[in-house]
Amino acid sequence: MGCCSSTESKRDWKPLEDRSCTDIPWLIVFSLFCIGMLCICGFAIATGGASRIVLGYDSYGNTCGRNNSKIEGVPLSGGDMTEKKYVFFLDPCNLDLINRKIKSIALCVSKCPATELQTYNDVKQFALSNGSYLCSYDISATRYPSHSERGTKCPKLPVPPSKAVLFLHRCLPVDIGCYAEFAQAFITFISDNTMLRRVVAGVMASKEIIMGLCVLALVLSLIMMVVVRYISKVLVWILTVLVIIGSIGGCAVLWWLYADHRKALSTNTTTVFGKEVASDNVKALLISAICATIFTVVLLLVMFILRKRVALTISLFHVAGKVFIHLPLLVLQPFWTFLCLMLFWVYWIAVLLFLGTSGTAVKNNSTGVVEYEMKGPLQYMVWYHAVGLIWISEFILAFQQMTIAGGVVTYYFTRNKSQLPATPLLSSMIRTVRYHLGSLAKGSLIITIVKIPRLILTYIHTQLKGKENACARCMLKACICCLWCLEKCLAYLNQNAYTATAINSTSFCTSARDAFLILVENALRVAAINTVGDFVLFLAKILVVSCTAFAGILALNYQREYTVWVLPLIIVCVFAFLVAHCFLSVFENVVDVLFLCFAVDTKYNDGSPGHEYYMDKSLMEFVEDSKKMGRYKPEKGDRREMKPMAGGGTAA
Repeated sequence: MGCCSSTESKRDWKPLEDRSCTDIPWLIVFSLFCIGMLCICGFAIATGGASRIVLGYDSYGNTCGRNNSKIEGVPLSGGDMTEKKYVFFLDPCNLDLINRKIKSIALCVSKCPATELQTYNDVKQFALSNGSYLCSYDISATRYPSHSERGTKCPKLPVPPSKAVLFLHRCLPVDIGCYAEFAQAFITFISDNTMLRRVVAGVMASKEIIMGLCVLALVLSLIMMVVVRYISKVLVWILTVLVIIGSIGGCAVLWWLYADHRKALSTNTTTVFGKEVASDNVKALLISAICATIFTVVLLLVMFILRKRVALTISLFHVAGKVFIHLPLLVLQPFWTFLCLMLFWVYWIAVLLFLGTSGTAVKNNSTGVVEYEMKGPLQYMVWYHAVGLIWISEFILAFQQMTIAGGVVTYYFTRNKSQLPATPLLSSMIRTVRYHLGSLAKGSLIITIVKIPRLILTYIHTQLKGKENACARCMLKACICCLWCLEKCLAYLNQNAYTATAINSTSFCTSARDAFLILVENALRVAAINTVGDFVLFLAKILVVSCTAFAGILALNYQREYTVWVLPLIIVCVFAFLVAHCFLSVFENVVDVLFLCFAVDTKYNDGSPGHEYYMDKSLMEFVEDSKKMGRYKPEKGDRREMKPMAGGGTAA
């Protein structure tokens, strides 16, 4: 990894001067854990689990497309299926919804039936002409029409035409009408629940509008990122005014729609179903209007309280905007992280499926089919694999945080911005891979250790719902809430620890302790800055959601006669918030990193020769304004008095 020394004894802050590897033992532990994950994958492949998933297997333990070994106690096992490369189900529409599998005998065949087979004579002719035998292996093709067990060992008539699924070699019916029984059961359930039927009808009737509004949310989020980057000085005031207008306007529109719908309901002469839909819309609009009014009042009160500090946030966004100008790849960082997570999750699910068909072949005496079970210590591989899902996912997220922190730290502590690397973010990524993977492994493991008990307790609470007494229910909820709060606090501390590691190349525990002490020393100042910054970013997210919701109200209002459109609107709003959060959370991370750098800068520098500040002039003005407003009070023994900078201006 290009490093062989530790940094535990280093206590002086020397940003970007020295680099050495951190937390090597934890990197070794994480590497061994990943090797274990690969060994699980190798075990699944070596024991045939992967080939059974990809090539398919029949109900007697034979893998299609291969020459198989005999399984003790299973007479029809051990067949040569080299020429039989496809899996055919005798009754493909017999679905087990609880266990999520097809309850049907599966056979290996050489060809899937391309046309419908109406009688057993047709099945016989298909076998003789194509060499593809669709009945059990112990029945010859000539006996298909007259065999006494053809009802259980031959396919259910009529045999629908099917097509082999690419890469999975399963013969699945091409006519979705084959699943009429399942569809009928679902339709019966929907028709028995009148409210659910109307809600589903509303979503299905509005699917085009929902897709269009989701695209609008994505476009608005991209526009907001451009606004954040190029017009950061006026962004705060634009957001403040627009959010006030949007909140009040949104409430007014909802109350107007409620009054309009209520008036229309009183004069409605349509069918009973139409009156029920209109009544549901009126109730939903009333609840939405009341909630929107309460939210608007609280929002306006918070903005009134923070009105004097909103102006200071202009400097914060101005500096963060400069960071995005010098590090444009920050905008793409969520996409790379999402891509890595998706690839890992696909790999994880594939290995989990492989494990599901690995192990020892066991005959089910009740059904007569072969199932695969892992016994003894091998069954714990699934739990190991589950822990790997959480730990490696957290590691990928931590890598993004460290990469962003490293890029921002490089920008902040480089006095001459013209000397920045060509791609600071890629340089940060390379530096993280070379030196700090051990710290990421340790930090992500801490989150994993807290998250696993919370998930287990949540699962237990879900399984025992309605069975446990009130005391046990309250205790479980309290434990879940405490673990959730602890997880969030540790995640915030981890983020600052990664920043401290990026600044001074110290180990994770040392960085976490240093970051915690610095944040405590600057609690009021950093908390105020971060609170205002996070609040403004929250307003930006609300603005994206409000604009999307407003467009959704105008678009969906035309469907008042036949759909309940409140649920589609909620779906769109949730999606809009998630998209906005994905983009603006990067800006939020940049803000947090900037002000930890600022706190380190003011702690160890005083503006004198040899101890010049690194901070941007806009940030200096921010601190000076804070002092004038009485919100900045230097602590005793700390070198934070306002002094002239070496290059001009003032410093905190």
